[in-house]
Amino acid sequence: MTKARIDARFAALKAEGRAAFVSYVMAGDPDPATAAKILKGLPAAGADVIEVGFPFSDPMAEGPPIQRAAQRALAKGMTLAGTLAAIAAFREDDQDTPIILMGYTNPLVTWGYEAFARDAAAAGVDGLIVVDLPPEEADELADALDANQLSLIRLATPTTDDKRLPVVIRRTSGFVYYVSVAGVTGVKEADADAVAPHVARVRKASGLPVAVGFGIKTPERAGAIAKVADAVVVGSALVDEVAEAVNLNEDVTGRVLSKVASLAKAVRLARRIPA
Repeated sequence: MTKARIDARFAALKAEGRAAFVSYVMAGDPDPATAAKILKGLPAAGADVIEVGFPFSDPMAEGPPIQRAAQRALAKGMTLAGTLAAIAAFREDDQDTPIILMGYTNPLVTWGYEAFARDAAAAGVDGLIVVDLPPEEADELADALDANQLSLIRLATPTTDDKRLPVVIRRTSGFVYYVSVAGVTGVKEADADAVAPHVARVRKASGLPVAVGFGIKTPERAGAIAKVADAVVVGSALVDEVAEAVNLNEDVTGRVLSKVASLAKAVRLARRIPA
């Protein structure tokens, strides 16, 4: 499936006239068993696409919530190999929901691009976001992903001007991830009015759906972004639920999936409600 799974999901949602809800979770957070339960429950809770972060010791694009999630996962022994194993287990019951891995270059270099792309495809991964790999350095990875029908999904940002944009979207497939704010995850809030013209510009230049992430924490904010983007990505708000549930000794899985359901409902209904 791989690339085809992403394309099929966005085509189906376009036909429905709504944006996708993309949920981000950290593999192994707060522990591998609980993370597996959360991952399994995401589609029924309303996730149309799932981003799975693989924990890394120096997640430079992340704000404190996802940094802490990576630390919790690493402390419980989660690895990139464990992340692929968790996705393979998810695929035993779900062959339709696209899964995007999101992380950093070092573990991929250690694994080897060709071997990693092959193993990721075998596990049921559909695409990859590598936050710290610039387009100018990405051809070797892109070749490996193309050979295994995996999408390389790149980030565009508020500082990506018209000169830079063609470089960013070259060899991008599946969708483009538009970072709605300058800075790291989970700190600033996205503004739909400010984001809208950038989304239209990136969509026109790439011919691909545009997902908006960073700075989206509430159903209200998710619904507003869903009116102007092809997908809405929420991550920090979900890993915050993990942390809060752990601190309060509450049901982690239930709390996270409840948050997903409220965000997904807002995204689904956004275009039915007059602006």
